Amino acid sequence: MTDTLEIEDPEAVATAAKTAVEQCLAVEPGETCVVVTDDRRRPIGEALYEAALAVTEESVVVRYPPGPQHGAEPPAPVAAALSSADAFLAPTTKSLSHTRARSDATDDGARGATLPGITEEVFTTGLDADYEAIAAECAAMLESVEGADEIRVTSPQGTDVTFELGERVWNDDTGIVHDPGEFSNLPAGEVFISPESADGTYVVDGTIRPHGLLEAGHTVTFEVEDGYVTGVDDEAIRGELEAADDEAGENAYNLAELGIGTNIGVTDLVGSVLLDEKAGGTVHIAVGDDAGIGGDNEAPIHMDGILREPTVYVDGTEIELPTVE
Repeated sequence: MTDTLEIEDPEAVATAAKTAVEQCLAVEPGETCVVVTDDRRRPIGEALYEAALAVTEESVVVRYPPGPQHGAEPPAPVAAALSSADAFLAPTTKSLSHTRARSDATDDGARGATLPGITEEVFTTGLDADYEAIAAECAAMLESVEGADEIRVTSPQGTDVTFELGERVWNDDTGIVHDPGEFSNLPAGEVFISPESADGTYVVDGTIRPHGLLEAGHTVTFEVEDGYVTGVDDEAIRGELEAADDEAGENAYNLAELGIGTNIGVTDLVGSVLLDEKAGGTVHIAVGDDAGIGGDNEAPIHMDGILREPTVYVDGTEIELPTVE
């Protein structure tokens, strides 16, 4: 395929793959390790497969055509391969993070990481990280937010949105996935929750699909009422939500996630949601599916938008966000 990822520095990619297999997942000899990739991300999938094969002969790579959109379910054989493994890595063009295939696999005891939309730059930059430091930042942020009833986020761009958390549970994404059933994105570094409801306005001024990194002065404004997006001032994003609406109805507009970036090694946004949502001191808010992160809404879309300059209040008190190095 003409748009297949091309690798410029194979040695750096191999090093990053080794970090993912040996440090992040701690794959051991004799374990089964499945690498799920697609036609466009094949080179990174193959690098991860080679790194896994160097550790355990019980390694396989499964490849399929790119999915239609983020959060779309993969073919049944892919889902079966994920659930049958001790460990899995999924470098794919469209995200498998919030799919039933992924959540069923971890429910069955597989541990693993997804790498949606991964590029060589994001792979080699994001895997060159101190994951123990990231884990410490996640622990500190969890201490600040756990037990809260309400989170309010504001920004100079016009964000003022309040999230009602109810009985939902905060999660962390440290990149360290050593125990059965654990799951992470790679690159990693965030704490996140699927709120029960939300009201207000949020203004994305960082990265959002399909635009990538927004230029200075370009923002996307979402209006939220009773936990659903009721308006978006961007034609392209409205189109993606409307396409998901055709399949899932109002579930496509569910306010799905509030996340806080904790990776203090990410100093600049690069246009990749996978990496940029982890940047220390940022907030990301997502629309669509939340069933894979503690919610109860299923949709064929999970659209994250990143806020560069958020202020976060926990039950009315401002908290300190991670400071980028």
